[in-house]
Amino acid sequence: MIATWNKLTGIQKTTVQTVSVVLFMGAMGWAAVPLYDLFCRVTGYGGTTNTASASSGVVLDQTMRIRFDASVARDFPWSFKPVDRVSEIKIGEVGLAFYEAYNPTDEPIAGTASYNVSPYEAGRFFTKIDCFCFELQVLQPGETVLMPVTYFVDPDILDDRDGRGTHTITLSYTFHPTDIPADYVAPESAMTN
Repeated sequence: MIATWNKLTGIQKTTVQTVSVVLFMGAMGWAAVPLYDLFCRVTGYGGTTNTASASSGVVLDQTMRIRFDASVARDFPWSFKPVDRVSEIKIGEVGLAFYEAYNPTDEPIAGTASYNVSPYEAGRFFTKIDCFCFELQVLQPGETVLMPVTYFVDPDILDDRDGRGTHTITLSYTFHPTDIPADYVAPESAMTN
């Protein structure tokens, strides 16, 4: 291999190095999103929350104020808002919140919600049990739906150096437009309205 490398001319070496760098950068670009997502889920960085099938069962007397925020991407026609803007729950207690979405247009519109939690250091301790985020939502013309979020705040937040000073956590959702899949079939209830 070394003998072959020594036989290459300067232009050939430069070409091989350039192609290698381009391939490496392409591979890093392809891997960046899943690696960043993994990093955020492990560390809670960027307000990424945990998920669980149930709470730990430990409920403390201390409370946490939860703010709910909603927005839509530019030019996305839905109306989207939290039903209640603020809730106060005991740390460890399971909470339930609802967001309302309305399609004011005369055609079906699909969307997908992304979320984040602030302050960022609270992301590791805000745990969603069930949520509508990252799931395709299709609203028929004039349809209004309530979308639930089940969550709790992990009691470990009080033992964390950065998290223990948190008194309010904000859960924010943003809906983005999504193409309706070609094989999508509207539910019966939506077709009869």
